[in-house]
Amino acid sequence: MPVSVVRFNLVEPGATPASLSARYRAALEMAAYADEHGITTVQTEEHHGVANNWLPSPFAFAGAVFGATRQIAVTVSAVIGPLHDPLRLAEDIAVLDLLSGGRLVTVAGDRLPARGVRPVRRGLEAPGQAPGRAAGDAGEGVVRRGVRVPRPYRTGHPAPLLRSAPPAAGRWFLEGRRPPGPRLGLPFFPSAHLPDLEAYYKDRLVEYGTEGWTMMPGPQTPLLHIAEHPDRAWAEYGAHFLHEARTYASWQSGRSARR
Repeated sequence: MPVSVVRFNLVEPGATPASLSARYRAALEMAAYADEHGITTVQTEEHHGVANNWLPSPFAFAGAVFGATRQIAVTVSAVIGPLHDPLRLAEDIAVLDLLSGGRLVTVAGDRLPARGVRPVRRGLEAPGQAPGRAAGDAGEGVVRRGVRVPRPYRTGHPAPLLRSAPPAAGRWFLEGRRPPGPRLGLPFFPSAHLPDLEAYYKDRLVEYGTEGWTMMPGPQTPLLHIAEHPDRAWAEYGAHFLHEARTYASWQSGRSARR
């Protein structure tokens, strides 16, 4: 079935507190409009240390969207595992799912934090462990460190998809003594076309006797922007398209994007 998405990263290079506040509030108005017109989900993200003000706190934004809407889901894509304590993350997932009546979707990312941003633990555990374990905790209402995690709204738990970037990073989700993906049967969402990693994930599912599925991009991911007046649209929006493309390219390559 077709899925429609409205995505917010709240990027604004050179923003002032007033202009960024206005952008956030405008995003909530747009989310309400999308909700009224049958859009499937709002997608938001977590990035840290970015000079262009990319949203660093997706759960706070998701809570605001839930308060402004009634039907639309919110997909947090992706939660950066190394930055989150598993207990606190499980509680946040459960509370947001309860507040929204079961409309939260979480994608657990494996990217390491930005330079200068410390992970939760020194000697970092596998990045997927925090969101993977959090999903299990939220679903079962387990006691961890003497604290019982609330049960979410939905039966079971709002199982996150596990998202990976390069193949070496993705294996953190799949390997180790207790890999969260195969052990919990969590869906796998690679950020690129990585058929070898998908095959490895499926082999580990068999090993653990669990069931999961993969949502993987094709070999090419084109962007199609439809406009009545293409030249006018490019003049107005082209710089924004290029800014995001170059920003993401710099993260993928580890180098600054070319001008």
